[in-house]
Amino acid sequence: MPYQGGPMTEAMFYVLLALINPSHGYRLMEAIEEVSGGRVLMGPGTLYGVLARLEKDKLISMVKEDNRRKTYQLTLDGRHALQAEHERIAMMHRDFMAVEGGRGWAP
Repeated sequence: MPYQGGPMTEAMFYVLLALINPSHGYRLMEAIEEVSGGRVLMGPGTLYGVLARLEKDKLISMVKEDNRRKTYQLTLDGRHALQAEHERIAMMHRDFMAVEGGRGWAP
């Protein structure tokens, strides 16, 4: 069943974000670590499971295979899904700030 929107897992979001530039598995793990400032460390099992799901949902496509190295890129649907998720997260942040009033958490 194709991706129908709604909340993505953190892993899905970061794989799509990293695939703004076409890449292969090992480089994707590095890119995710870089873009998240080291907060998200994705192992091969998680990465390849997410890649399979995103490919099945037609959010990414394989563009090249050399030996066993597969290079993936975002599809147009993948770009739209990434943008929609970004907007959803931004709305949650705005809602939090409206309730919290930007005060921060009191100890």
